Amino acid sequence: MIEVRQLSKHYQDVKAVDDVSFTVQQGHCFGLLGPNGAGKTTTIEIMEGILKPTSGSVDFLDVAPQDVSQHIGIQFQHTALQDYLTVKETLTLFKAFYQRGVDIETLVQWCDLEEIIDRDNRLLSGGQRQRLLLALALINDPQIVFLDEPTTGLDPQSRRHFWQLIDNIKVQGKTVILTTHYMDEAQQLCDQIVIMDHGKIIEQGSPKELLDKHFKQVFLTLPADNVKPEAVAQLFDGAQCQQVSERIEIATSHVENTVKQLIAAHVPLTGLHIKSANLDDLFLKLTGHSLRG
Repeated sequence: MIEVRQLSKHYQDVKAVDDVSFTVQQGHCFGLLGPNGAGKTTTIEIMEGILKPTSGSVDFLDVAPQDVSQHIGIQFQHTALQDYLTVKETLTLFKAFYQRGVDIETLVQWCDLEEIIDRDNRLLSGGQRQRLLLALALINDPQIVFLDEPTTGLDPQSRRHFWQLIDNIKVQGKTVILTTHYMDEAQQLCDQIVIMDHGKIIEQGSPKELLDKHFKQVFLTLPADNVKPEAVAQLFDGAQCQQVSERIEIATSHVENTVKQLIAAHVPLTGLHIKSANLDDLFLKLTGHSLRG
């Protein structure tokens, strides 16, 4: 659907985007991940046609260059809505900007706006506002939808509601380009991801492929008061043990054997947590720091 080739954007001595290449498949949710300043928003704005690259190209394979603006929808990080208009009036206004569009009734259903359709924009909650902005991004029935950190600042319930709306968009056959710094969001929604740091791509692939590639182990954690890391390390062959904050973390490929050995060594299992690696762990491994940092 989209091919990005050797994309760069420089501001004097700053390389905001540095020789980035990737492809986006039709009907997929494609995630651009990275901390603030990684270059993901700059990359997205070049793809949207808002910024011109220093070098490189973005090709929409099934859309003529002059028609791109009619075939994409954008939900920006920050969008001002007109005061004193209702949700329905706002949808009607934005629909008039395009040559084609989705029926307002359909948009209301897609984005769950029924209960707020006659509400003034000024009275919308954060989650309601984001749902309206998503509807505005879909109003021209785009083939490709750009969502730039759409759930930042939302409470957990609103975020999960928004995730369901994105899944509904994918069911319509649309391609979604998502930037986020929430790893659980990317793991839930994205078919393919690119992880950026300091303007460069440091890894790309599906979430499962990347986790299988970089992690063969499962993590067991115990309260540090239960046992010292050096004592645990002596119990196992091939297990990595370290103290993380107030917990002892054991990386092992054999969970059952590890638990049996802990029991045999009379290590208290109160507070034991067992988890597989996630994208947060991947980012920490690749960059040495937390994604949210």
